[in-house]
Amino acid sequence: MIDRRLGRGLLGALGVVGFLAVAELAGRFGLVPEVLPYMSQVLGAAAALPLEAQFRADVLATLAACLSGLAIAVAVAVPAGLLLGTVPFVERSARPLVEFLRPIPSVSLIPLAMFLFPVSQDAKIALIVYTCSWPVLINTMYGLGDVDPLAKDTLRSFGFGRSAVVLRVSLPSAAPFIATGVRIAVSVTLIVAVSVELLAPGGGGIGAFLSLAGSANRLDRVLAATVWAGLIGLAANLLFTVAERRLFGWHLARTADAA
Repeated sequence: MIDRRLGRGLLGALGVVGFLAVAELAGRFGLVPEVLPYMSQVLGAAAALPLEAQFRADVLATLAACLSGLAIAVAVAVPAGLLLGTVPFVERSARPLVEFLRPIPSVSLIPLAMFLFPVSQDAKIALIVYTCSWPVLINTMYGLGDVDPLAKDTLRSFGFGRSAVVLRVSLPSAAPFIATGVRIAVSVTLIVAVSVELLAPGGGGIGAFLSLAGSANRLDRVLAATVWAGLIGLAANLLFTVAERRLFGWHLARTADAA
């Protein structure tokens, strides 16, 4: 298993190196517009960015909004998913509203968020909460539907009530699905935060850095900050994936055996 993961990691690294080499050669041979900097210049600028105090402050501002919004989303969506997943009447009543709101792109709500929350940081957090709540809510409901009914009946036979069954059986069984929903939410928090910062750069953040660098016509710094945004998103996803595997390895093994 370790050798297989190492092999996939090496192949991924070779793919990245190959892409960078092709991009550099394309620039050198004039296959891309001349206004674009060479890939070597972008990587050089990316390597220098962490030395700038303003860039570090912008990264921290973006991460603070992402963590705050994600925490609020989990705190709201998990109890809501437990309620919808365990009370059929409430689920049937709320399902049309959920299906109506869920497909609305969060980017289209940026003007509304900026109107309701004049402070850029509040608008970012509000949109992150809105966007991240849906995968957590849906996965919580799906996980509750996958709970073994025999386990619930066994606990009821010992005289436990509905709340005890939910807390002792349903919630632990649905935890791997909830973790999957959180992992999906993690991958979109940075997108939402940077999108709001691009349109409302007053509160700082990576998007504000991109906006300032673009207005100064520094495409190398724009692309360098974009590289860092991608690296941060990749690191967050990898860290959460590793944590999910360690905490819920039993669930992954059971899923693999069932497949």
